[in-house]
Amino acid sequence: MSSTDLLLGQTYFWLCAGLAVIGAIATVVAKNPIRGAMGLLLMIVSIAGIYLALHAQFLAAIQLIVYAGAIVVLFIFVIMLLGPDATPPHDKRGETVRTLGAGVFGLAGIAAMSLIVRTAPPIPKGTLLAAPPTDFGGVEAFGRILFTDALVPFELSSALLMVAIIGAVAVARGHHKSDERGARPPVVGQPLQKNSQLGFVEGDPILANVTEIEALREEAST
Repeated sequence: MSSTDLLLGQTYFWLCAGLAVIGAIATVVAKNPIRGAMGLLLMIVSIAGIYLALHAQFLAAIQLIVYAGAIVVLFIFVIMLLGPDATPPHDKRGETVRTLGAGVFGLAGIAAMSLIVRTAPPIPKGTLLAAPPTDFGGVEAFGRILFTDALVPFELSSALLMVAIIGAVAVARGHHKSDERGARPPVVGQPLQKNSQLGFVEGDPILANVTEIEALREEAST
C-alpha cells in the first residue's frame, strides 16, 4: 500500500469519526426533536462508514438497514405523531443528581478509553496491519462467531430485550385498566359511589336512576 492510499484511509477515518461525534452532540444538544433525529441519522451513517473501513460489510449494512432504515424512521414517526413542537415541561427536580450522574458517566468513559489506549500493544509507525481473510466481515463469518464465541452474550441481550418488552406491556395494561375503571359510566340499578371525575359528594351509596345518570353525564361533559 502506498503512502497516498494510507493518507486517504486516515482522512476517511477521521472524516467519519468527526461526523459521528458531531451527530452525537447534535442529538443531545438540539432542542428541536427533528434536528435531534437528523443528528442521530448522521451518527449512524458515519459509524457505518467506519465499519466499512474495518472490512465489516455485514455490520455496515445492518447499521444502515436496522438503525437508519427502521429506528430513525420510528423516532420521526413518533415525533410527527406528538408534534415536532411538543416539548416536555421543564422539571428542575433532581437536576443536581442528573448532572452529577452525567459527570460520573463521562469520567468513567474517559477513564475506560484511556485504559484501553494504554494497555494496547504499541504499533510501530509506518507499519500496516495484516490483511484480513477473504471471508472476513461477511454473513458467514459473522454468523459463525455469533453462534459460537458470542452465543452467551447474544442470548443474554435477547433475554434482556424480552424482559423490557414484557415490562412495557404490563405497565401499559395497568394504566389502560385504571383509565377504563375511572371513566366507566354508571348503569341503571347499580349503586353510585363517590367519583372525583363526576363530582360526587361523599355519602351512602344510592340507587341510580335515569335522571341522575343523564345529569351526571352532562356535568362530566362540561
